[in-house]
Order: sequence, then structure tokens, then C-alpha cells
Amino acid sequence: MIVVIVEDEPFIAERTERLVKEILKNKLTRVVIKESLPGAMHYLNEHQIDLLLLDLNLSGKDGFELLKKAVAGSFHTIVISAYTDRAIEAFEYGVLDFIGKPFTVERLKKAFDRLNNVTMKNKYPTKYIAVRKNEKLQLIDVDKINYIKGAGIYSEIVLMDGSVELHNKSLNKLDVILPSNFIRTHKSYIVNVRYIKSLSTLGGSKYELELTSGEIQPLSRHKYKEIKEILSK
Repeated sequence: MIVVIVEDEPFIAERTERLVKEILKNKLTRVVIKESLPGAMHYLNEHQIDLLLLDLNLSGKDGFELLKKAVAGSFHTIVISAYTDRAIEAFEYGVLDFIGKPFTVERLKKAFDRLNNVTMKNKYPTKYIAVRKNEKLQLIDVDKINYIKGAGIYSEIVLMDGSVELHNKSLNKLDVILPSNFIRTHKSYIVNVRYIKSLSTLGGSKYELELTSGEIQPLSRHKYKEIKEILSK
């Protein structure tokens, strides 16, 4: 795992690096520290990473400038900041977690535990999914998302109007940050349960679901009971 720390205070940056190494151990490939937003932006544009640890105030500059671009990337973002009044706003943009300063190793570990745990949903649900389109950033209202389909290491976000947007994050990574009304119905699909019309049993332990848009999708047999209970409420 490659981790980038964006922090302008050397002591905090070094402590964070030490704790990251302590938590990840042999899972860690490299830790990179950037002290400025321009330096961080340049590095992210030139290199593939797995996790960004971002401070929101770097020498008086607003880290949200970088955050809004980062959440459209293939990696997860954890904000580490003393500006806890901006936590809700950060979560709305789809960060994995928000850690207030000062922080403990236990709190940082808890944030890292969320990397692959879809059951640990944020207290404040994501409202927007950011995608890059024609070199510009576009914010998608999650309420307008019909479903998301896996496309290799990327994901295709299908909106209610039928349009499709490509996201750099995989289904697994999007699954972690999406609100609770989005469920992994199949290895290749995440569906907004608000737009599920009905379920069907095909026999041979095979199932499918129909969306209000009229599309038919396969449904994992492990998810059939859960979805059925949700629709019955």
C-alpha cells in the first residue's frame, strides 16, 4: 500500500508516518510526505497511490481544493484536521473518514479498519460522488444514481436519466463510502434500493431484480433475503 501524507507541520507529519508504519506493517509499500498543496497535487497527478491522509489547512491554504479533486481518484482519502466543524462537509464529498486533531493511534487504526469494511458506514452519509469529465470535476448527487456497474478497476455510474459516468474507484472502494441505501446486490453491481421494483426467482438458486427504470439485473442468492426484507418494509 502506498500512502501519501499531506501535512505542513513536520512533527505531526513524522508522527503520522510512524503510526502508519506501526499499523500497516508489511502491508505498507511506501509513505510519502508532502508539505504543500501544489506539491501534493503534482505527486497525485504523476503517481498511483492507495490512500491519502490530508490536512485541511496547509500554511493558510484550504485543503478542500485538493480534497475535491482527490475524491474523484482511485484511492481513498482520510482527512486529519483540527477543523472538525468541516467534518460533515468532508463526508458529503465522499471521504473515507475524518479524524480530529489531536488523535491517537487507536483512532487512526479505526479509520484504517474501514478501508475494506463496508459494514462500517459513516455517521454522515456521502451526498456527492465526484468524477472527472473532460479534465473537469463533476459532482453527482447520489440520490440520482440508479446503480453502479463494475468495469474492471473502474466503475460505471448509471444515473436515473440513463446517462453513464466513469469513476476511477473500483466497486469495492465505492461500496465503502456510499450511503446505506446502496447495496452490493451482485459481484458486478451496487444498486440504490430505492429504485428496485421487484425480485424474481428463476430456479436453480438463481435470482434477478427489476429496477424502476425497467432494467433486469442478476441478484446474488446471498443477498436475496436481505433485499426482500428491505422491500417489504
